[in-house]
Amino acid sequence: MERSDLLQALQALEPSAVVLEKADRAAVSIPPACLVSFMTKVSQTPALSFDFLLAHTAVHRTVEKKFELLYQLFSTRHSHYCLISTEIDEATALIHSVSALWRIAEWQEREVYDMFGVRYEGHPDLRRILLDDDWKGFPLRKDYKDDFMLERA
Repeated sequence: MERSDLLQALQALEPSAVVLEKADRAAVSIPPACLVSFMTKVSQTPALSFDFLLAHTAVHRTVEKKFELLYQLFSTRHSHYCLISTEIDEATALIHSVSALWRIAEWQEREVYDMFGVRYEGHPDLRRILLDDDWKGFPLRKDYKDDFMLERA
């Protein structure tokens, strides 16, 4: 499926989806309230069949006080990719888990939780995965500080 066709199909599933023009592949931004229903549709719609969550990560947007959550999907049936983006408030840092759709999301969401502090509602085992349980803070937040960090000159 061509990029333009894929974008049309994604927008047909979620009218509030906004095309991300600067992405190198089909990419849309959706409201966080639509995440689980939209992801369910893209995984179960035969023409799309996004059956593999390649990667999930976050970007800390300090000026906007938000986290941008990025989901890279792949269809093993059709060999096409897409990027799904959504933004959540830094203060609440809460979004629904997609681990019921893709089991690999359990691990990827734990990593985002561990590094950024984003919490996933409905996650079966949300706890630190890379750092010690007693670690204070979330190291990939841009406002993170600890006693061992070097300061810029």
